[in-house]
Amino acid sequence: IPTYLHNSPIFTSLPLQPTSNQPTTISSLASHCVSVFWLLVLVVVGMLPTAAPSRQHTTRPIVTGTSVLGIVYDGGVLLAADTLLSYGSMAKDQNARRLHVIPGTSTMIGASGEYSDFQKVCQILEEKALEETHTSLMDSLYADTSQSITAASTWNYLRMVMYARRNKMNPFWNDILVAGTDRQGKPFLGMVDKIGTTVQDNFLATGFGSYLALPIMREKWRPDLSEGEARALLEDCMKVLFYRDCRASCKIQLAKYA
Repeated sequence: IPTYLHNSPIFTSLPLQPTSNQPTTISSLASHCVSVFWLLVLVVVGMLPTAAPSRQHTTRPIVTGTSVLGIVYDGGVLLAADTLLSYGSMAKDQNARRLHVIPGTSTMIGASGEYSDFQKVCQILEEKALEETHTSLMDSLYADTSQSITAASTWNYLRMVMYARRNKMNPFWNDILVAGTDRQGKPFLGMVDKIGTTVQDNFLATGFGSYLALPIMREKWRPDLSEGEARALLEDCMKVLFYRDCRASCKIQLAKYA
């Protein structure tokens, strides 16, 4: 037996050599065998490789925001969302901003669904915008090709991001509105859902807004809406959502791109 095992509690509790006053018995031999067995088990377990950590997927949204509304008016785009985040049926945060402007682009986005996934989407888009800005700056040293990233290109890129995550069975649990301009400088409004499906229209809504607000916007929208009329229409829709959606708040956030 190695020297470092002599002081082990397993061996110090049982004598290793029989003495004249303590003859070897069957019970003592059995105790020795049990001790050696458990020692071997500990050694073998210690030599086994450590299991790799399991992959963690978001199986359902936890902290969520509700509807986001968007509308195109004569000369620009407006987005509206309330500022409430819900943890189940509990109001967790009443001052959360669910509309976000992507720096260095002509794009703003708003999302319903899991708020942490929305923060990750914002981070991905900001990193992509920074990469594209640096690339266009290098290209502009040799040719005048630098252009701002448009909302239409962000919408297409986001479609691929959402679809890729869906194929990995780990989607971003968001429905996202993308607003800004297209390549021709015209107002643009599009939506991407959590499985990568895209829609482009003059008025869009996510969450409960797709049931309660879209009929109102469909009835009152017209191509020559002014900014004031578009804002009043969104405020009316948000008021209806506050009355009918128990996850909605009376505090709202508005954002425009013109």
